Amino acid sequence: MTLTTHAIIGATAAQLFPTRPVLAFSAGFASHLVIDSLPHWDYALFSLKRDIKNPLNNDMAIGKNFVLDLMRISLDAFLGLLLSFFIFYYFLHTLPATLVLAGVIGGLLPDFLQFVYFKTRSNVLAPLQKFHIWIQEERELRVHPFIGISLQLALVIVVISFSFYLSA
Repeated sequence: MTLTTHAIIGATAAQLFPTRPVLAFSAGFASHLVIDSLPHWDYALFSLKRDIKNPLNNDMAIGKNFVLDLMRISLDAFLGLLLSFFIFYYFLHTLPATLVLAGVIGGLLPDFLQFVYFKTRSNVLAPLQKFHIWIQEERELRVHPFIGISLQLALVIVVISFSFYLSA
C-alpha cells in the first residue's frame, strides 16, 4: 500500500477513539497491518535489495537510488498527512488535529520500523518484521499504477464510508 493510503486509513481508524490519543495511535498502527494483508499494488523502490530465500535479509542500499526513493516516500507520506488533515479535521470535522496526527503516525509507523530493521537488524524489531513480511506474502498486485492507485482510492472510500456507518 502507498503511505498515503496507510495515513488516511490510520486517521479513519483513529475515529474509533475520538478522545483517546494512545488508542487512536494503536488503531492506526493496527490498520496498517490489516490493510497490508489485502492484495495491493506498491510503487517500486529502486534501492530495495531483496533476498528471495530469506526476506529478513532485505535491505535498502544507501546511494543515489536511495535518495530518489526517500524523496518519493517522503512525498507520499506528506500527501497522506495533508489529505488526512483535510478530510478529518477541515472537511468532516470528525477529529481534533492531535488525533488525526496520532492515527496517521500509527498508520505509517510499521513501514518506518521496517526501514529501521533493515539498517539495524534489531532483535526487538525482528518479530514485527517477520509478521509484516508474512502478512504481505504473495499479496503484491502486479498491475498498472493507475489500476493500483484506483483500487487503493476505492479502499479508502469504502473504509471511510464504513466508519460513518459504524458511528451512526
